[in-house]
Order: sequence, then C-alpha cells, then structure tokens
Amino acid sequence: MQLSSIFGMLFFLYTIVLFHQFHTKAEKYVCHMIGDPKYPLLSKDGDMTIGALFPIRSIETMPSFAFTKKPQPLSCSSVNLRDFRRAQTMIFAIEEINRSESLLPNVSIGYRIYDTCGSRLSSMSATMALMNGHNVAAGDTHICKQSPIHAIIGETESSATVILSRTTGPFKIPVISHSATCECLSNRKDYPFFFRTIASDYHQSRALAYIVKLLGWSWVGTVNTDNDYGNNGMAIFLNTAQEEGICVEYSVKFYRTEPDKLQKVVETIKKSTAKVIVAFLTSYEMYNLLEHLSIQNITGLQMIGVEAWITAKRLITPNSFHVLGGSLGFAVRKIDIEGFEDYVTKVFWETAFPCLHTEGNSSQYALNCNIYRDLLVLKNFSDDVPEQRYASNVYNAVYAVAHSLHSLLKCKEGCEKDLLIQPQQVAEALKKVNFTVKMGDRVWFDSTGGVIAQYEVINWQQDSDGSVQFKPVGYYDASLPTDQRFLLNAENIIWKPRSVCSESCPPGTRKATQKGRPVCCYDCIPCAEGEISNETDSNDCKQCPGEYWSNAEKNKCVLKAVEFLSFTEIMGIVLVFFSLFGAGLTLLVAILFYSQKDTPIVKANNSELSFLLLFSLSLCFLCSLTFIGRPTEWSCMLRHTAFGITFVLCISCVLGKTIVVLMAFKATLPGSNIMKWFGPAQQRLSVLAFTLIQVLICVLWLTISPPFPYKNMKYYHEKIILECSLGSTTGFSAVLGYIAFLARTLPDNFNEAKFITFSMLIFCAVWITFIPAYVSSPGKVTVAVEIFAILASSFGLLFCIFSPKCYIMLFKPDQNTKKHMMGKVPSKSY
Repeated sequence: MQLSSIFGMLFFLYTIVLFHQFHTKAEKYVCHMIGDPKYPLLSKDGDMTIGALFPIRSIETMPSFAFTKKPQPLSCSSVNLRDFRRAQTMIFAIEEINRSESLLPNVSIGYRIYDTCGSRLSSMSATMALMNGHNVAAGDTHICKQSPIHAIIGETESSATVILSRTTGPFKIPVISHSATCECLSNRKDYPFFFRTIASDYHQSRALAYIVKLLGWSWVGTVNTDNDYGNNGMAIFLNTAQEEGICVEYSVKFYRTEPDKLQKVVETIKKSTAKVIVAFLTSYEMYNLLEHLSIQNITGLQMIGVEAWITAKRLITPNSFHVLGGSLGFAVRKIDIEGFEDYVTKVFWETAFPCLHTEGNSSQYALNCNIYRDLLVLKNFSDDVPEQRYASNVYNAVYAVAHSLHSLLKCKEGCEKDLLIQPQQVAEALKKVNFTVKMGDRVWFDSTGGVIAQYEVINWQQDSDGSVQFKPVGYYDASLPTDQRFLLNAENIIWKPRSVCSESCPPGTRKATQKGRPVCCYDCIPCAEGEISNETDSNDCKQCPGEYWSNAEKNKCVLKAVEFLSFTEIMGIVLVFFSLFGAGLTLLVAILFYSQKDTPIVKANNSELSFLLLFSLSLCFLCSLTFIGRPTEWSCMLRHTAFGITFVLCISCVLGKTIVVLMAFKATLPGSNIMKWFGPAQQRLSVLAFTLIQVLICVLWLTISPPFPYKNMKYYHEKIILECSLGSTTGFSAVLGYIAFLARTLPDNFNEAKFITFSMLIFCAVWITFIPAYVSSPGKVTVAVEIFAILASSFGLLFCIFSPKCYIMLFKPDQNTKKHMMGKVPSKSY
C-alpha cells in the first residue's frame, strides 16, 4: 500500500514537471489532445483573457462506467442562481472595462467561464481546460503554447479553491476568489498566487464568538461542514469561544454526501440542552440540515450562521422559519452595482448569451442550445438581484485584474499591446493595486492576499405578510479601532432564548465547577460568613475587612454590630435598678442611724466609722453604674479605680471599726493603756492610710498603663465587643489583691464577729467565683458579671453588718439599751 502511494506521488510530480516544461518551452513541443475537450459555458475572445470557475449548476449526473463503450460527458442540472449571477457580474464588469477610455483604453478583455457543477471532478477538468488554453478536437496535433489565461476568478467554495490554487500554483497563475473565506488560504507559503476580494474567516469566526458572548449565551452546540472551509472556521471559533468563557456542549460535522453522519448530527441536536447552535456550514449542508430538522419538528433553536448561508434565498421554504426564525449571522455587505439589474434582463441575453445570437454552426464550439435551456427561464427574472451580496466581490476581482494589466501594459493614453504578459507578472502587480470602484469601495490586498473584513449582522425576521426578511441589526468592520469594530443592536433582534448550562450565580454566591463537566456547568455556593460577592457569576468570595461583616445576602460588607452593656437593654436596666436600690437602701440605713445616733446600739458600733462605712457602701453601689454604657476613655479609667478605692474605703472602715472594739476590750485589763495609742485621730488616720495606699496603686496604674476602650473581635466574628481593656493586668491585680489583703485581717472575736465573718465569706465567695466567670464570659456578659460581683459583695456587707442593728432599732427598741448591749458581750479571758 505504501509502495503504491510512493509510485503515485512520483507519477504526479513527473506530470507536473513535464507540464511545466511544456509551459516554458512551448514552441519546442507538439501537443496531442487526449479525450474530449471541455468547452467553457460562456466565453469571449480578447487581447487579454480572464478565466473563471463557477458552480452554475449544482447537481452532476455521472455517466455509466460499464466500460463497454466510451463514457458520455458529465451532465449537470439544477441551476444555482447565485453563481449564475456571479458569472453575469463578471461579464458585466468586463464589458464595462472594454468600454472604458481610461482603463486599458485600446485593449480588450476576453473571458472563459466554466461550469464546475459543484463537483471536484468537473472543477479539476475545467481547471485543466483553462491551463491547456487551446481547445482542439481529440487526436488533433498542434504546437504547444502558453495558455492565454492571465488570471482565474473562482472558486465559490473554499475546498474547491484550495484544489484550484494548488493545481495552478506551480504555473504561477493568480487565482482571485470572490467567496472562498477559509483562513487556510492566507498561508502565503502554500498559496503564494492566491488573492480574494472577501475577508478570511479569521475575523468572522471570532466575531461569531463575540455575538454569543454579547447576548449572554454560554452554552452552545456547533456544527460545521466537514471540509477546509468548515473545519478551519470552526477551529478559530472554538479557540475564541474558550477565550471568552463560552462552553461547547457538542461539536459535530458532516458533508453533503454523508447522510449517515447528518442523521447522527440531528440526533445530537435533538438530545442536547443547548438552545444555540453555531452553524459553520455552506448553503448546501445548511439546506440538508434544515430538511431533517423540519421533518423531525425540532424547533426552538437559535441558529448563529455564517456568510455562506445566512442570506441564502433557497433556505426560505414554507416550514423553514419554524427552525431558522430569528437566526443571526454575518453577511457580506450588500452593495448595488449601478446598471447591473438592467444588464441581466436585457443586454446580457442579447450580447453574451451564446444560444440567442449564434447563427447556424458558425460557433467554433458547435454549441448545442440544449445545455442552455435551463438558463433561458431566467431571462426576464431579476427579483434576486438586489440581494446579490457577492456580486460586488466578483466585480472588484475583475477590476483588480484590469488594473494589474493596466500597469503591466504601461497604459497612459494607450497601452503597449505587443508586450508579452506572464501570469506571474499579473500576480506581482495584484499585490500593488490600490483603486476605488464606482460604488465607492477601495480595493487593495493585504500581505495575505485578502481584504479588510466588513460584515453586516443579519437577523431572520418575519413581516406582517409572513414573508422572511434579512434585517441588518449591526455590523463588523475590521478597519475601525478595536473598540468600535463590532456593533450589535440587541433590542432589534427577535427570538433570543436563554442558553446556559447553569443559571447565573447571583451576588452572594460563588461558582463551583461541577466535576467532569465544562466550566460553564457549575453550582452556586453561598459565600461563607464574613465573605461576600457583589458581582454576578463571581468565581470567588472576598473576605470583608476587619471591622466589617457580610450582610444576610452576602453581597455587601457592612459595619459589624457593636456590642456593649447599655442602659436601654433589659440586663442593663436590671443592674441599674439594683445599683440604685442598693444606694437608696444604704441611704435609708444612714438616715435611720442618724436618727438613732444617741442610742446605745449606734454608739456601741462607733457611729463615725459606721457613717463612713455607709458612705463608702453607697459609692460602691453607684460606681457599678460606670460599667454600664458605651465605654469611653474616661469611663474605662473611672470604673475600676473608683470601685477599688471605694471598696478599700469600705473595708478600711470595717477594719478600723473592729480594731477599735478589740482595743477597747483589751483596755479593760489591769495596767493597759492601749486606747491612748488608738484614739479617734488614729482611727481616721488608719482609714486614710489604707485608702491612700489604694489611691497610690490606682495612680500608678493610670500613669503607667491605664485602661482604654478596646474593640474585641476575638470572641465573635460577626460583631465587635466594645469593652475596656485593663491596660496593665498587674495594676488591676494589685487593686483587687490589696482589697483581699485588707479583708483577711478582719478579727472575729467580738460581738459582731459572726456577722462580719459571714459578710467576708460572702465577699470572698463572690470574688473567687468572679475570676473564672470574668475570664470565660464573652462580651457584655463579662461586664455584667463584674457588676454583679460588686453589687453582691456590697449587699453582703450592708445586710450582714447593718441589718441586725436596724432590726433592733425598728422592731426591738426594748433591746436598744446600754444594759442589754453590755449583756450581749461575751466574757472572754485574754
């Protein structure tokens, strides 16, 4: 198999070399025509000749290959109106140039137009006929000469154009296509003599992706013609779609001669969830696909098309709008050629159509009018002319060749007709042409042999009478700046279904790709606490800054709620109530003691220290109010120091009071003069000394490292606890430690011992349990625990020390006597 392939390749190379030698040294060789010559469908002689290949008919009938007799020539049927108009356009342009006095003034251009029937076989046969140049009967002999063809216009399809360019390339004959858009033909290394008056598919394929992206479609299917045109164009689209974040559910292809593949394509479309299909098809494949979709009643699809079929009239059938209604795609700009519509209905048939003006058998080709019969029905038909979008491309191609010849023949007032112009010279001259045709289009070729991409965006719409119209809804112009190239009036487009694999993720969520599926298929995951996404289809959630937290919808960072123990909440109100209640109760006790100051029970309890103790207790109750409310710099410094000083004052009074009683009992012993060392002055001084020590500790604390307002975000992420930082924990510990040190020295061996002892037990129990509760309680509960400790210890002192005395004064006044008080003192020996 490999050996036969090698021999086949060597034979092909030998044929090419031999043909080239015929071409360069034609005068030295004699040519023999083998087989029947292929005649052009339309032709005219001239000083310079332009060849052309158009699929004027689209169905080719193969002859019998029984090998019992000589096969008949191939026959073609089914007129392709669009390509017939292109052939007419070429003749119209040539006749216009021949009449011109400024372009090739004394030179006539002839033409040879072949019908390829849309067949590769007929196309190759026509190509060889153009390069042979001289049509002679089979078996005749003549001197081989250079082909009179200076350039070839064609073909219509990219795959056929690739074959044409590869065949003519070794002979350096320029090929100018009016509709071959495959990006592959831009490769100047492989196709150095190829030119085109239409842009390559590079821009169109990318612009297809831009349309899909702009209209919000992220989930599409694709189908393309399985040839150079479809495969190259679809490859560019798929790459661009990936760049733009568009997902392709399926990508299938077929060719017009593959019905089995077409059926599989239809089944794939039927089963898919994508509602948008990018169809990179020629009009032939699109017609076949449309038939199958209509038969199976597959509707509700949004077709995105290319210039090859989006304005093809043959696709408009009674049932086609159910499938293609609302289709969007790019079309070559529609440019009217002045005088062309009149030409195709009258002048062409009178001057260029062979069968109407040939007399007898005078034609050198022995024309048979039967082969033109199907074309004659178009004689008076011109309704399609305004929609012929490629006519201007053919027109520009003819003029490009004419301008090249004009420069090569050194035309001024006349041309040097005796100059021998080689096709290669025409190719070189084509690279330099730069002119403007009468419609206003500027024609020139870039480094790839192409022109600037300029498209209209077409939308299939239905008028009130039911007729289908190709409505322009935008444009693409590669000559404009990047940000102005593409314009789409989305509001003028009909039939815009949604086509997504997954619905958009709203703000407050992020996309999580589904395992094993394209990136467009994802789940919407809510952002975590403290994170937000404020955009649709966000890939990640953003962390809120330190003092901010996500709102309920997770789409905005809001300031965290600030928490502190306020006067307006229930806990604060309860604590304020007990604080004021304690202060008020202390005031009532003080009033009672003042009213009973001359009674034995008051005198026995050292009234001066009792009043000072009651005053300090009222301050203890009131200092708890400084712990409630929004912490400020002053309230933070005041709350702990005020509590520490007032409580030390309270404990100092209790200590001084009990020491006085203790000293008084010791003074009753014989020879004791201890009371002179602890009189009223010493009592006041001791209370003052103990209190000043606490004041000194507090001043040092406030000077070195005072408490300050602090935003605590450690316990709760969603809120800020506004509290007072202790500053120096050593200072705070010193304040509480000093209180405990004083409390431990209280004696218990006089008549009030059991009450003071019990009050100190309450004090110690409260403050011992306060420490773990204070450390473990978060937020405002910490402050409430501290206030509770202050109030509990204050109430403990108030009730344990003063309630028995108040009970006697109020309910047992008969016991409020000196005798009774003396009797209550237990006798002890020291």
